[in-house]
Amino acid sequence: MATRRNYRYSRLSTEDRGEHDGLTEDELRFAYTPSSFDRIPWKSIGLALFLLSLGSFLFFLSFFIFTGHMGGDRSQAYGLLALGILAFLPGFYETRIAYYSWRGARGYRFADIPSY
Repeated sequence: MATRRNYRYSRLSTEDRGEHDGLTEDELRFAYTPSSFDRIPWKSIGLALFLLSLGSFLFFLSFFIFTGHMGGDRSQAYGLLALGILAFLPGFYETRIAYYSWRGARGYRFADIPSY
């Protein structure tokens, strides 16, 4: 069984903390921007664009089957519609985050998109 170590921590003096350009501790935690927030997840954006286009394509196929411009049963159209929704929604969501991050909108960062 592992033994528990007891460490006695104490606050650093103001001299050891360094200058923070007049920011308080609460403001300082929001001012930290690591370089990982600036990286663009190209694979994730590519996957999001693929899902968006696949979902749109499946929507159009189901629409054409519903309106009779293509042959097929209504059950096939409902299946394509369900698959279109499942592909379109995550693709649209991540593409929207990527677009707003690229535009520099407040509250959107490339770090919000999971990278693969």
